[in-house]
Amino acid sequence: MKSILKIALILIVCRNYTVTANNSSYDLFKNTPPTISNDTIKNSTTDPEKTDPKKSNLLNTENETDIIITEEYESYLAEQLINVASDNLGIVYHAGGTNKNGFDCSGLIFSTFKKFDIILPRSSNEMALIGNKTKLTNAKKGDLLFFINRGQHHINHVGMVVEVTEDDIKFIHSSTQNGVVISSMNEPYYKRTFVQINRVVE
Repeated sequence: MKSILKIALILIVCRNYTVTANNSSYDLFKNTPPTISNDTIKNSTTDPEKTDPKKSNLLNTENETDIIITEEYESYLAEQLINVASDNLGIVYHAGGTNKNGFDCSGLIFSTFKKFDIILPRSSNEMALIGNKTKLTNAKKGDLLFFINRGQHHINHVGMVVEVTEDDIKFIHSSTQNGVVISSMNEPYYKRTFVQINRVVE
């Protein structure tokens, strides 16, 4: 008699016992599989925008210290070239110089690009043969500007574009009088001596 009562009690307990899976009840007694809503499937599906590298602007998992590069930003390499060159602002001019003891114009550009394993020719005249010529109206950060000054008949000065606005182009270079400075293409002297602009980095 006691055995019959125990079996009956077990059946009653099992009849009323359910488990929850994905917000759905699963009746153990009826052995009915849980139902999963379309919303549950949608929420558990991996978002292709987060996994497809072609659709994602992030280079890596985003952290607070990450530099996020998107299509809206200027060339990352160009920005880094500008940062390196700008660290030398105020350094005196020195013919043949390629370090903080002094730079000539091509020495500044040469050493800046070399930091990123880009080896350019050592003279401004030879640098002018590197990259693609473009129009001054299409100038971008990192482009190289070339000049002919002091009555020369060939290119003998170079600078790098650091800022482009609607009505001006600013560039960093090492001038004989002031050392490493940032100048404007609106200055009459540079307007007069400008020859060409080359794009070395895209």
